[in-house]
Amino acid sequence: MFENLIMVVFVLGYSAIAFENKLGVNKTAVALLTAVVCWVLLALQQAAIPGGSAHGMVESLGHHMEGTSQIIFFLVGAMTIVQLMETHGGFQVVTSMLKVKDKRVLLWVVSFITFFLSSVLDNLTTAIVMVSLLHRLVDDREDRMLFGSMVIIAANAGGAWTPIGDVTTTMLWIGGRVSSLRIMEMLFIPSMVSMLVPLAWFSFMMKGEVAAVERPAEEKHIGARRVFILGLGALIFVPVFKGLTGLPPFVGILFGLGLLWLVTDMTHGEEREHLKVPQALHKIDMSSILFFLGILLAVAALETAGVLRDLAMWMDHCFNNKDIIATLLGLLSAIVDNVPLTAATMGMYDVIRYPMDCKLWELLAFSVGTGGSILIIGSAAGVVVMGMEKINFFWYLKKVSFPALAGYLAGIGAYLLIYRLIGT
Repeated sequence: MFENLIMVVFVLGYSAIAFENKLGVNKTAVALLTAVVCWVLLALQQAAIPGGSAHGMVESLGHHMEGTSQIIFFLVGAMTIVQLMETHGGFQVVTSMLKVKDKRVLLWVVSFITFFLSSVLDNLTTAIVMVSLLHRLVDDREDRMLFGSMVIIAANAGGAWTPIGDVTTTMLWIGGRVSSLRIMEMLFIPSMVSMLVPLAWFSFMMKGEVAAVERPAEEKHIGARRVFILGLGALIFVPVFKGLTGLPPFVGILFGLGLLWLVTDMTHGEEREHLKVPQALHKIDMSSILFFLGILLAVAALETAGVLRDLAMWMDHCFNNKDIIATLLGLLSAIVDNVPLTAATMGMYDVIRYPMDCKLWELLAFSVGTGGSILIIGSAAGVVVMGMEKINFFWYLKKVSFPALAGYLAGIGAYLLIYRLIGT
């Protein structure tokens, strides 16, 4: 009974987020309330068992908070670094080089930069950087939402084909399901295809030139270039830091933030307090961060209740074809978080029966990595862009979901063709 109630609460919360504009209720409030109610129901379920108590749920919540808090701290650190770069006028370094006015050309340039940047950074950081850049390049809100949507698709596609670009591919890599060179060889073209299809779609829709962003003349702050280089270096250094130390990414981002904090404090005196980290912390979008927290905890409640595991087992029972199962899991990742989906799948299929670099793991890495682009709340990149650009759920569903789905299915087809030619 409690599992059904949790599902009802999640669906109602999900619907309220989708209908945010019509209801007039902020999606962050809904996400937080949904998460809390789901976990209360889990605690009540545990307490209702004879001799049971809520202690087990407390332990489970603590386990999920361990991973969730790492993502939240990473997000806070990354957004603060980007805000510091923005405050110092560091993005002028990039915008001065991007003199492109044609909308189509700029869309292609932004998409390819996002795609390759996401392969070395994670898609979350890439989305934050690129949306911040778009604010300096594109003035028209409708155009900027389309550009931002393409950033989501390109970031998710770019992250899927390398072991450090997306958390699910990293999970499979660390778990011994895929090897680094093989996954890059097999997924580069499918990932590129999944980006190119919607990119071509939006290119036909766009005409004319980008409206120039009207900004007052910006002061050239002391240390602007230094902060920009250090900030970008700190973001790129995160996967290197993880590889060298084995510590989680949030530690690397906090190291970068601490270094920038030290540099800006030494560079700026009391008369330039607005250029220091405390002011940057005041400017980051805490509403988006709390929304992200609520979504992650709500999905974690579904995982704890066994809903995701039951769903995966049901699909395994109904479909005896692993290609179909992996494709459906990718579609499901547009609704729920791809991390628990990947974890549930890794638990269902034994590595002895399905060894490293087998078809299932490669297709799973692609599908759950790129399938989240189909809905705006289906990926970390989508949630962040939704918050930063205030993109409406139904606007994305109407304008972006179909081309994103077409790209996803085309990428699946590209992978199956490549596997048939060189897979074994």
